[in-house]
Amino acid sequence: MSATATFPGTVVKATGSWFQVRLDDGTERACRLRGQLRLKGSKSTSFVAVGDRVELEDEGAEQAVIIALHDRRNYILRKSVNLSHRTQVIAANLDQAVLVTTVSEPKTLFGFIDRFLATAEAYSVPAVLVFNKMDALSEADRDELEYREAAYGAAGYRTLRTSALTGEGLEELRSLLANKVTLFSGHSGVGKSSLANALDPSLTLRTQAVSTAHGQGQHTTTFAEMHLMAGNINLIDTPGIRGFGIVSMEASEIGDYFPEIFALRSQCRFADCSHTEEPGCAVRDAVEAHKLAPTRYRSYLSMLHGVDDDDPYRQDAYKI
Repeated sequence: MSATATFPGTVVKATGSWFQVRLDDGTERACRLRGQLRLKGSKSTSFVAVGDRVELEDEGAEQAVIIALHDRRNYILRKSVNLSHRTQVIAANLDQAVLVTTVSEPKTLFGFIDRFLATAEAYSVPAVLVFNKMDALSEADRDELEYREAAYGAAGYRTLRTSALTGEGLEELRSLLANKVTLFSGHSGVGKSSLANALDPSLTLRTQAVSTAHGQGQHTTTFAEMHLMAGNINLIDTPGIRGFGIVSMEASEIGDYFPEIFALRSQCRFADCSHTEEPGCAVRDAVEAHKLAPTRYRSYLSMLHGVDDDDPYRQDAYKI
């Protein structure tokens, strides 16, 4: 009896028990996961994620079974909401991650942004910050936006202003996404789907207004999905994330995932400086000299002290 033929593909949608896989010839198959691949004792809620390269075995009728998972070159991982001992691979094999944020309506807090960026650093995913809804900013909002751009620019991150309503920044964003696999993430209500629709109106992703009662977004995307768009843009749209719990970071290495803190550590008096109370700390000196953003340092301290419960409001509450 001849062996059953297998063939490779990329996961483009993950709904829990079923997956959509794009084959290398551009066609797609609905797939289930072979039972043996569900690892016993696994602490991940998403053993197979969007962006994964997999091997399929044909089952006929446009369906197949995933029999093997290729090694990942990188991924983005977070703690699952309400499942403190579980982790979630949001997406894998990424060229970059774009975090869509808003200064208001809803406000993306520093703690959430910094946890996302630190996780991207930890798993070798280049990250870009998008400041969306530029059309809705007040003068006070614009002052805060300038602070955010300065803080993250000083840390080495590329930032971009956008508005799906006016078209501001869309061409620059389209150029940034071209020929790449990009994770598109952020809180619910920051306008990810509106931006994606503005880039490619054929997507018609569902959008929803921010709740006027709570000033927070409402979920419109249910599952992560990779959309192939003009310009060879592979955009992974994800459900809105309220909090971002960090995973598997030792206290001694957290500072390494803040580029501006990492750059200063060799100047500290002590090689094992925690940048908290030690004398001769170059990091604290930089904060006091207004050369390192206090919000970034506050996020570092909150992560160092374990404020990591998927609550962005507690994340920003740590005092320096």
